[in-house]
Order: sequence, then structure tokens, then C-alpha cells
Amino acid sequence: MASSAPARVLIVAHRTAATPLLLNAVRARAHRSSCSFTLLVPRPYWDPDTDEAAATLELAIPLLEEAVRGHVEGIIGDSDPFIAVRDAVTNLGIDEIIISTLPARVSHWLRRDLPHRVEQFGLPVAVVTARQSERAISERGRRQ
Repeated sequence: MASSAPARVLIVAHRTAATPLLLNAVRARAHRSSCSFTLLVPRPYWDPDTDEAAATLELAIPLLEEAVRGHVEGIIGDSDPFIAVRDAVTNLGIDEIIISTLPARVSHWLRRDLPHRVEQFGLPVAVVTARQSERAISERGRRQ
């Protein structure tokens, strides 16, 4: 089933959308073969107006575009990341999925088994998990 059309790769991320590990993974994918990318940011349930998701797109897309040396589309999806991915796969004709998550200790997506759940779409799924900081975070110096 060889095709000359570029593979359509969906990047699913929120807080990790501009992390070095994701940028490196996307860069590596872009070098393997011709593809196009769409960054999907599921809308946080606590932000129904999508301001946070829009800010994530605004910050991450230029970095992703630099990594792939090309255009990256950006979309805001449903607050349920599984539904957001399902809608994107259905509406955009996605060929591959890259899911970027927080470390397992704090990732709601990993606790909800998102990577395995989206495998039901029959597409290749790669997971990029951000590294956990080795530094202790004091309550006084902690940033929100």
C-alpha cells in the first residue's frame, strides 16, 4: 500500500507541546520520510474558552515549524483527549499519531491509558514522555 502522498502525522500535546524531547521526536519523524504535521491541543476542562489551549498553540507551533522546517497546522480539540484524537483521525485522515505526555507520576493521559486507547484506530502510535526534573521543588520557590 505504498503512496506518494506525505503521511499525515497528528501530534497530541498540551503542557509538553514545546519540550525538547517532543521537538526532537518530531524532527526525527520529519527526516524519515515526507509528512505533514498537525498539533492537536485538547481543550482543558477548566478552560472552556480555550485561552490556555490557544496560548499553547501560539508558543509551540513556531518551535515545531523550526524543528520540521515546514508548516505545522494547529487545532484545539475536545477536553477529553481520546475524543479529541478520534475527531482528528476521523476528520483529518491521520496516518500516524505522536502523543506527548507529562512524566508518568503526574500524567492524567497515562493514568487514563490514552496511548493504548488510541491504538484502536489502527494507526502507528508513538509516545514521548517528558523527563521528570531531578531538582527538588520548594514550596516557597515553586512557580505555578
